[in-house]
Amino acid sequence: MAKKNGPKMADTILVVVEQREGKLNRVSGETLAGAQAIANQTGWTLEAAVVGSGVGDIASELAAKRVAKVYDLESVKLEPYTPDGFVAALRQFIEQKQPRLVLMPHTYQVRDFAPKLATALNRALISDAIGYKYEGGKLLFTRQMFQGKFAADVSFVGEPPYFATFQNGAFRGDQVEAGSSAAPVETVTVDVPDGAVRNKPEAPFKEAKQAVDLTQAEIIVAVGRGIKEQKNIDLAKQLADALGGEIAASRPICDSGWLPMDRQVGSSGQTVAPKLYLALGISGAIQHVVGMKGARTIIAVNKDGEAPIFEIADVAVVGNLFDIVPPLIEEVKKAKGA
Repeated sequence: MAKKNGPKMADTILVVVEQREGKLNRVSGETLAGAQAIANQTGWTLEAAVVGSGVGDIASELAAKRVAKVYDLESVKLEPYTPDGFVAALRQFIEQKQPRLVLMPHTYQVRDFAPKLATALNRALISDAIGYKYEGGKLLFTRQMFQGKFAADVSFVGEPPYFATFQNGAFRGDQVEAGSSAAPVETVTVDVPDGAVRNKPEAPFKEAKQAVDLTQAEIIVAVGRGIKEQKNIDLAKQLADALGGEIAASRPICDSGWLPMDRQVGSSGQTVAPKLYLALGISGAIQHVVGMKGARTIIAVNKDGEAPIFEIADVAVVGNLFDIVPPLIEEVKKAKGA
């Protein structure tokens, strides 16, 4: 609850983007697209913030989008990332600016610090939303329940600022609107007190030798039980290589050890939203579908014409993947002039 003599609450949406190694995370662009849609309906002012040390280039990149203002929150204690550092920086900034809504991408990093940030401000967090509704002057966020079997519209109670995160694939990053002119950028030097950061980060998880961040892949070729044997996964890898994409799998394949767990897509794996998702021999259990239904285009190949995967597929190919994939690889190579 804001103090009576404190800053006045503004009808402002603040998008806190994520950057890694000087590059804007793709899901941040999707969240910005969602924020623009909310701003269009509510009439609220849209602003953005990037947190770190030496992230002025990211702030300038954001300034080219349709936002009213960009904040560059700077401190040498914010690099490398720590949840304590980010919470200290964002708490003081949000207390000062008092936005009505704070939106963030639902990434591993945000999941790490956002609950702590909301709690520090005595507010709730609606996480992993797949969409929103604005009805009767009330903003609702849609969340999947029971591994995607149901969807619930959730609203905030109490006073703002409100906190929410959008799931990967909830919006399309390529639909972010550019601004008619560059938005102003304000550099804010934040005070991260000595002793506030209590942990020393090790190397990022994605740097592990076997790890892959499928959320950044634009093309994914995924295999399911229909691949039959581990040796047949090489066929899917050939297709992924030809397309310039990544190989992925449903849970049974990873549980069998045929592919590492970091290649799993689904409720207990990664949630992805590539431009193209090819599902080879995947039946379409809800646990898998919730992890990939945000893909822009879904092509499914399955010999079972009643496979649930066909209900969400843009292109449904009923047939044996071993008859379909080899000539498809050759056609892709021809098209690329290989």
